[in-house]
Amino acid sequence: MQELQLLRKQLIWSRLISAIEEQAQTVIRTAFSQSVRECGDLSAGVFNRRGDMVAQAVTGTPGHVNAMAICIKHFIEKFPVDEMMPGDVYCTNDPWLSVGHYHDVTVVTPAFHKGRMVGLLANTCHIVDMGGRGFGPDSRQVYEEGINIPIMHLAREGVVNEDLMGLLRTNVRNARDMEGDFYAMMTCNDEGARRLVSILEEFGLDDIEEVGDYIIEQSRDSIRNAIRDLPDGVYENETELDGFSDPIRLKAKMTIVGDALTIDYDGTSEASLFGINVVMNFCIAYTVFGVNCIVGPEVPCNAGSINVANVKAPLGSILNVERPMPVSARHVIGQMLPDLVFGCLAQAAPDRVPAEGAGAMWNPMFRGGKTAVDPEVAENSPTLTRDFDVITFNTGGTGGRPTLDGMSTTAFPSGVRTPPVEAIEADYPLIIWRKEFREGSGGAGEYRGGLGQVLEFGCEDGAPFSIAAMFDRTWQAPKGRHGGLDGAVGVVKTDAGTALKSKGRQTVPYGQKLVLEMPGGGGYGSPTARDPELVRQDVLDQLITVDAAAAEYGVVLTSDMRVDIGATQAQRSTMKSAAE
Repeated sequence: MQELQLLRKQLIWSRLISAIEEQAQTVIRTAFSQSVRECGDLSAGVFNRRGDMVAQAVTGTPGHVNAMAICIKHFIEKFPVDEMMPGDVYCTNDPWLSVGHYHDVTVVTPAFHKGRMVGLLANTCHIVDMGGRGFGPDSRQVYEEGINIPIMHLAREGVVNEDLMGLLRTNVRNARDMEGDFYAMMTCNDEGARRLVSILEEFGLDDIEEVGDYIIEQSRDSIRNAIRDLPDGVYENETELDGFSDPIRLKAKMTIVGDALTIDYDGTSEASLFGINVVMNFCIAYTVFGVNCIVGPEVPCNAGSINVANVKAPLGSILNVERPMPVSARHVIGQMLPDLVFGCLAQAAPDRVPAEGAGAMWNPMFRGGKTAVDPEVAENSPTLTRDFDVITFNTGGTGGRPTLDGMSTTAFPSGVRTPPVEAIEADYPLIIWRKEFREGSGGAGEYRGGLGQVLEFGCEDGAPFSIAAMFDRTWQAPKGRHGGLDGAVGVVKTDAGTALKSKGRQTVPYGQKLVLEMPGGGGYGSPTARDPELVRQDVLDQLITVDAAAAEYGVVLTSDMRVDIGATQAQRSTMKSAAE
């Protein structure tokens, strides 16, 4: 009998995951903006009547979904569940109540079964433009960064709040895409609610409270048991990042006692004067993700697994800022937290933790038109583009792993996809002239770091354009682990060789292109321990690229030249032996 009950719960769990994944796919299929439909910058989940997350979609980003797991209780505080009505929809983009900056909007919809509210469906999507200065780190106060939507009705009993939509349309640059995304988010939750009710009907349930509590409890116990298997102790790690104008120090102290794990960021730099600050919700989201990746990678993400780790950050530090500090580009700091946490866990579980990777995504926000570039550039340029705003999501390599090479040009920890070149060029006057692996950028090791990539952007007819740079690891490389070498640092420049800053809005002049060389991941283990067959393949992979370039320029390479070109300094002797 007990086995049948467990089987029944497993079936309900499988149905829930399927339903919430369909919820997420609905917003992808119906969204207007490329950030959602092409890149998957979103999350979706189902919550019980208390606002606890029971299940999340497979598709989505940890920064969204883990912060959203904290956010939903704020909605319930303002709108008690017993006062919600069918057709009600709520929303907010308040950074301190939701997902950390104005561009991520959370939409919440109650589901009803037999006349009673039985659960909440929620999703968060990145809206490309929410007014103000636009997405970027240049603002000095959060008020400059866009329009703040407090927790409020997006729809009442099926009637859309036109006052809110009219206000938003008036304050953003691309009203069509913004409004379309809001309707897509509502449709997404409607599909999730429909599927939730069908599950209740299929299994004869009145709500998801009992089975939800079981799922949450099992996840909580699994994470605690996994923590208990780690040795008790205090483990510390710190790193330095580019910052906006001055380096940023991130420091973590992890304390493990039995099944309790605490991470304290005391000693971390104070808040920046620019928009790279992190609110506590986002800090918790990526900290917990980093812990669970190593401690319990197979444990479902829900209120049980998220709430086990105790995360602390000093109020006023860059990881726990107060209003009115700017937070628009908070990902460039927040997405570095898993690597920082990994450095602590590598001391407790040295054979389970990868080397450091590129970390934060490289997301240039492009803008074109007369008012988008420096005035003197606009006045002296023979051509200008039509007005446009577009963001591209790009990434470097991940660190080498305990049994595998790092992944090349893979977004970790964000999970957001890179948009196809064709999708960008079809909609905007932006041209991507080059997109290729950055050879040699992965750190050498028994398991090599993943490669970064090189991207070259220009505008039609050579027109000038501006970028809001939000990049990091341009002066301190991703570190190798256990003897692995560091990956390559990132480079931001024009094709004319002019170095650009890693953060802040800048103009690329007429006739020039933007070149981004993204960091590679650090290596894992000593390079001399690498399998000779893998070394040989490394050489061949490098030489394919070298031979193609040589053929293009009519250069004839000798065998010795080919071996030398194909190897990094640390690997040459080993590679030459393997190649011979």
